[in-house]
Amino acid sequence: MFLMDMLQKIYALIEFSLLQWASWVPNMYRNHHLSPAQYSVLPLRDGTGCTRIKDIIPMSFDTTEHNRQRNCFDGVESVWLFGYGSLIYKVDFPFLDQRPATIEGWARRFWQGSHDHRGTPDAPGRVVTLIEAPNVCCKGMAYRVSPDVFAHLDVREKNGYLRFVTPMIFADGTREDGLVYIATEDNAAFLGPADDADIARQIAASEGPSGRNLDYLLSLATALRALGDDDPHVFALEGYLR
Repeated sequence: MFLMDMLQKIYALIEFSLLQWASWVPNMYRNHHLSPAQYSVLPLRDGTGCTRIKDIIPMSFDTTEHNRQRNCFDGVESVWLFGYGSLIYKVDFPFLDQRPATIEGWARRFWQGSHDHRGTPDAPGRVVTLIEAPNVCCKGMAYRVSPDVFAHLDVREKNGYLRFVTPMIFADGTREDGLVYIATEDNAAFLGPADDADIARQIAASEGPSGRNLDYLLSLATALRALGDDDPHVFALEGYLR
């Protein structure tokens, strides 16, 4: 009887702890200032998906392991990926298809620090991330890729970027869900807004293992013009540095 009583008490304690955890998790979501859409997982073609509690822990500089646990690709042969920054013009990965696409409700901003590509830990550069912006469209390039491509891309985008799901609209009006790398404001490398002149000065002065920060900006501006996009933020920064 003593053993049964002990087991019942342990079970009750575990049940209480789980209830407390269930009420605590939503508060974690709210405190990190992320929109509910950013918690979604890719709706895989076989109807499965995975999400883990690790997805809502504040991000460090290196998000590689977070991304590797973030989505399940079991039984999936290909996934759409949306690129809005260097993924438009620096395509160092294989793809099965490539199509211009647009996503709604997001604006491209040079608000993310680059400590590993276009700057250094002591003197970070600035690269683009996406910021929620109602009634704004962001044009980019979508790639249909094999899931194994993310082994490379998760390392390339490790400086604060996480994979999220986004609806994409192609030029012919068709829609697909895809993955997109976004550096949210809670990641350790996030620099946030500044005057355009100050951002331009930082870009002009920064350089890292992948080259000059200025080249990143100018290459992105050229790629956006080729897509027929008019991005006032990017082109304003370019205007300071041409």
